[in-house]
This record gives sequence, structure tokens and C-alpha cells, in this order.
Amino acid sequence: MYLATTDDANRLLEQEPLALLIGMLLDQQIPMEKAFTSPAVLRERLGGTLDARIIADYDADALEAVFREPPALHRFPAAMAKRVQELAARLVERYDGDAAAMWNGARDGDELVARIAALPGFGAQKAKIFTALLGKQYGVRPPGWREAAGDYGVDGAHRSIADVVDQDSRAAVRQYKQQMKAAAKAKA
Repeated sequence: MYLATTDDANRLLEQEPLALLIGMLLDQQIPMEKAFTSPAVLRERLGGTLDARIIADYDADALEAVFREPPALHRFPAAMAKRVQELAARLVERYDGDAAAMWNGARDGDELVARIAALPGFGAQKAKIFTALLGKQYGVRPPGWREAAGDYGVDGAHRSIADVVDQDSRAAVRQYKQQMKAAAKAKA
């Protein structure tokens, strides 16, 4: 993984499915590197463990304080603390707290996208991007995963975080996103 700012945070993303899922949830309206480094900071602030059950049962005000502690884990710490807690609760409710069970149990790519899209804070596009990330970098490849991920599943593309594997690919993804924003602005 080459999504976070530190080697420790990247190792956590590789080894802890919940960290990867939280990073993806936080990846909005802040730089990608900040979003994917925040799970490691959250783990540290929670006493060295990242567990869906602990997060789901955490006092909501105390979790918000954890997110607000400088440096804040997100630009919108209150909203994201709530979303992370909702995400953890959903994982406990549907997957016994095991983030990997959510994707390991998917029969095919369409089911995987649907499962991800059903999570708090994930919509259709984010579900496709996360499916591509799982397939390209995490080895989660149920039948039809590339097709279900749409353009994000294309091999050799540089459209999303799913394609970031080094500094060059990160720059290519940023360039693509800037082009898309410019095109959208020109349309408006």
C-alpha cells in the first residue's frame, strides 16, 4: 500500500481490513494521504487497537473528541466520528465485526459492490472505487469484480486510489482528477 503518509500507516492498511475500510470512508474532502493515515492515528488514540466492536460501543461524544484532538482526523471530525461509528456498528451487526467478512463472502463483483454501497458513508461510486482497490491491491477478486467496478476496475488506469502504488501513479491519479474537475467546471 502506498496510500498513507507513513510506513506504519501503510502496513496497517495492508494488514487490517477495518483500517482500509475506515480510510476509504474518510477519503472525502481531504487529501487521500490524510484519510488513509487517520486509521493509524485512530488506533493509537484508542489505545493501540482498532476493533469494530470497540468503536461501535464507544461513547459518541468521547469518539468525537478523539477525532477532534489535534491534529484532527478529518476536516469534519464530528460528522466523520459519527460515520465511522455507524460503519463499525453495521460491521458488528452484519459481519460479526469482521470487515474482511464483508468482502470475503461476496459471490461476485456485483454483490461486492452492493455490500459496500450499503455501508454508511459509501455510495455507488465509492463502492466501485473500493471494489477496484480491493481487487487491484488487496487480492479480493470475486468473479466479475472488474466489470462491477466499472471504469475504476480497468487495468493500467489512473482514475482513483485503487491505482495508487507509488509516487508516479499518485501524480497520475491527481492529474486525472484535476482534468475531471476542470471538465465538470467547463460544463457548468
